[in-house]
Amino acid sequence: MHPAFSVVFFTTATGAGYGLLALLGVLGGLGFIPAHFWLGLIGMGLSLGLIAAGLLSSTGHLGRPERAWRAFSQWRSSWLSREGVASVATFIPAGLFGIGWVFFGRTGGWMAIAGFLATIGAIVTVCTTGMIYASLKPIAQWHSPYTLPGYLIFSAMTGSVLLNALLQAFAISPTAVAVAALLLTLLGWGWKLATWRYNDALEIASTANTATGLAGGTVRSLEWPHTEENYLLKEMGFRIARKHGARLRRITQVLAFALPALLLAVLFALPWPFAAALSVLAAIVQFAGMLVERWLFFAEAKHTVTLYYGR
Repeated sequence: MHPAFSVVFFTTATGAGYGLLALLGVLGGLGFIPAHFWLGLIGMGLSLGLIAAGLLSSTGHLGRPERAWRAFSQWRSSWLSREGVASVATFIPAGLFGIGWVFFGRTGGWMAIAGFLATIGAIVTVCTTGMIYASLKPIAQWHSPYTLPGYLIFSAMTGSVLLNALLQAFAISPTAVAVAALLLTLLGWGWKLATWRYNDALEIASTANTATGLAGGTVRSLEWPHTEENYLLKEMGFRIARKHGARLRRITQVLAFALPALLLAVLFALPWPFAAALSVLAAIVQFAGMLVERWLFFAEAKHTVTLYYGR
């Protein structure tokens, strides 16, 4: 029993992809990034590729993937459905912006408008993804003021580190992008530490007694009401040893935040080839670290339904 890798990869890949797309759309539209053919092709290809890979990965988590299209019809009440609608809608301006950049060599005019719309779509989609988890009241670790801002911060963080790696690889090295990537990485680190501190201090008011409405003693479960684990136990009833959780938190801090921040800080003192290599390495290491961070995000979540199972 462990968090599904499809969902872990989905949240990591789409977060980085939408972060990169948002930055390409606004900075390209403003002319801050030159309309270089290969930069546009690789940059837009990487961002849209990460998004598409993440979305496809999420379908592997469904019991009946062929029915995934039905989720789009529930946008009035479901954040999952809103995420699907927003993600598909974002591809339209993103595709137009990419076509203008790659095939026409321009990012101004109507292409700039498409880029800005792609940026807005990317931000909205990340918000809907965060709200899928932040709206779940039975899971105290997710239903907190840290979840939605965390999704936005981590998306901007990973997107900026990817953008810096791209610009450095093409010997286009605006200091502002590298500084922003460094500051966002430090912000993400601080936000993650604050989130862990908040979650560790949570006092869950519900107990087995309050869940069953029984009093006069301590309620405990003698046996499960069914013979196999159900969906909620598989997804939100994972038990991780404290020592393993502490080790994974340290790995997350090193890979997702500390090492990328160090590499980004060092590149300012190095000439182009070495600065580019460190920038690419920072992006790769941070992506690996965010996979661990997302795994912990799901593994440490506890649904109140687990009270019925003596957990």
